[in-house]
Amino acid sequence: MNGYVVYDDSNKNKRPAVLVVSEWWGLNDHIKKQSEKMWNDLGINVLDIDLYDKKIATTQQDAAKYMQGLTTERAQNIIKGAYAYVGKDAKVFTLGWSSGGGWSLQSALLGGSQLMGCVMFYGQPEKDIERLKTLKADVMGFFGNKDQWPSPAMVDEFVGNMQKAGKKLIVYRYDATHAFANPSNPNYNKEATEDSYSKLIPFIKERMK
Repeated sequence: MNGYVVYDDSNKNKRPAVLVVSEWWGLNDHIKKQSEKMWNDLGINVLDIDLYDKKIATTQQDAAKYMQGLTTERAQNIIKGAYAYVGKDAKVFTLGWSSGGGWSLQSALLGGSQLMGCVMFYGQPEKDIERLKTLKADVMGFFGNKDQWPSPAMVDEFVGNMQKAGKKLIVYRYDATHAFANPSNPNYNKEATEDSYSKLIPFIKERMK
């Protein structure tokens, strides 16, 4: 597997770690900069997971091709490799945007007792209540009320399913659409991006204790 790591070398395998999954563009410089910012603000190891095996999309056509070419088996094996890399003693958070937001939740479902929290930005929710019951930590989700994938109705369903599963879901909704947290996207919403970041930092810090 390929990845990008920001960590404190003196205690690499024991400090909490954030596993970051990028949007459909792949592991590009934007994601790396976001991870460096989180490392500075949290003092926590960050590992960016590359689901595309070093391929980075620069067009929507390439992004769609890479995303469609990703098999569930390959993605799960990469995620399992990320958990192995940070070490069995590391407490783990997952975070992702868009398609990576969906994979953040799927990464959380693979985390078992290592999982400390999951953050997803406008990612596809898991609908299987039995699978959601296996979550070992809280989930925080940021969604746009003008988004269609996931739509507000899909987010409502997710809220209901998490309640049925007996799991805690913290949801924030913005007057924004998909990809509102990416400055290079025409849908970028500065206010929503800043507000969501101000909420995810304490969410992680509180669970690092």
